[in-house]
Amino acid sequence: MIETVSHDLPTLNGRDGKPAKCLVTGATGYIGGRLIRELLAHGYRVRILARNPERLKDHPWIDRVEVVSGDAHDSAALDKALEGIDAAYYLLHALMSKDDFEQEEKDIAQKFGESAKKANIQRIVYLGGIIAKDELLSPHLQSRADTGTILRSFGIPTIELRAGVVIGSGSASFEMLRYLTERLPIMTTPRWVETKIQPIAVRDVLRYLVGAAALDASISGDYDIGGPEVFSYRDMMMKYAEAAGLRKRIIIPVPVLTPKLSSGWVGLVTPVPITLARRLVESLKNEVVARDDSIRRLIPDSKNGLTPFKTAVELALTRIKEANVETRWTNASVPGTPSDPLPTDPDWAGGTLYTDVRTVHSDDSIETVWKRIEGIGGKHGYSTATWAWELRGLMDKFVGGVGLRRGRRDENTLIEGEALDFWRVEAIDRPFLLRLRAEMRMPGLAWLEFVAEKDSAGTGTLITQRALFAPKGLLGHAYWWAVWPMHGLVFPSMVKNMAGPSVRKMHKSLK
Repeated sequence: MIETVSHDLPTLNGRDGKPAKCLVTGATGYIGGRLIRELLAHGYRVRILARNPERLKDHPWIDRVEVVSGDAHDSAALDKALEGIDAAYYLLHALMSKDDFEQEEKDIAQKFGESAKKANIQRIVYLGGIIAKDELLSPHLQSRADTGTILRSFGIPTIELRAGVVIGSGSASFEMLRYLTERLPIMTTPRWVETKIQPIAVRDVLRYLVGAAALDASISGDYDIGGPEVFSYRDMMMKYAEAAGLRKRIIIPVPVLTPKLSSGWVGLVTPVPITLARRLVESLKNEVVARDDSIRRLIPDSKNGLTPFKTAVELALTRIKEANVETRWTNASVPGTPSDPLPTDPDWAGGTLYTDVRTVHSDDSIETVWKRIEGIGGKHGYSTATWAWELRGLMDKFVGGVGLRRGRRDENTLIEGEALDFWRVEAIDRPFLLRLRAEMRMPGLAWLEFVAEKDSAGTGTLITQRALFAPKGLLGHAYWWAVWPMHGLVFPSMVKNMAGPSVRKMHKSLK
């Protein structure tokens, strides 16, 4: 068994004595796609109910699961999906619905419960939200609570896990925290920044979800799950800034900001959809702290214990530092970590990554093209606008950076990990890939990447040049747009020169 965050937990056996058949709903969502990796690594047989199965095609596990095409509003689709299932994961919500999402969530839960009872499944595991005691709940949290009540009403052993803010790259709550903190060094904030919150790392949520399936059938009910610390939202922003290497944020409370006004503000500052932002902000008026830790007696902590907030943030930030630069999703043998990106994560997840992508076709062989690519820098220069590169090197030297004059060890070959001018060779796969990470002083992380591949005829070469920049704070965003005009001078001729005299039409993509 591959070691995952839940590898040491017991496995539920199905009616046939083998690891159970599990249905996962919400597979294209933040938790669902990550849960599937855990279940498969645990030996479970997994079925997915998906409204748009084509959205799942790039997942590394797609060939190892059964996919039922259908909508959770459709009882017939639910009957088909739940037939022969031992345990079902209910990860559905209607937060993005612009209409009456509370009624929609009740209707879906009712239909799901009816089909689950008909299929005689052994267990339902539902991920809901922490419910504050003796408080008027936001519509979002009230709907989460109502869904749990409906699912339990069918007499099927049901574990409702109630979580607060889930910390992981791609989680809507975390992305809202990320963007607010990174983009606003000084912010005026509403009263909800003082609300007490018990955040939990996504890896701990997944451990509880996997563990819940194998609990004794006599165990049913709702359980709060949380991390080891309680903060205010203000504290979380400050600690995020510290973990991300940002300057201390200045936060000025403004009590008159209503949830409606502040959700509009969140929607303006962050790319989180406004409908989702409004419902998240409305929920922040309620304290989200676990009532107790009784779940830890049923599902023990991992050997390292619950994940501290700072560690969870650092794991989430590795997406932009490492994983997001590599856009391939091909390694099906490794389940990945919960902080890794998934192809179904929304575009706004994972932080901002600016890209300048240019593709050209060359009639030269891939071997000939590769010599030009691997020969970049040093005495060879960058094939274009030498003055611009020299100027950037001088600017870097002026602010205490390494500058352009480190040169290269060898005129013709590069080694992974070595210095090249103000770059570091991060990855090299001859004759297909060269990725350079910038070591110049700048408010963010930057890469320059070249990918070469044979064309469909097998005689020429397609060359893709990507410049990528992950901004750090508001200054990082300003930096990208300040240097963007230079890209139009430097990058087109650079990729054309890599193609050589036989270059054909160039295509570009800016984001």
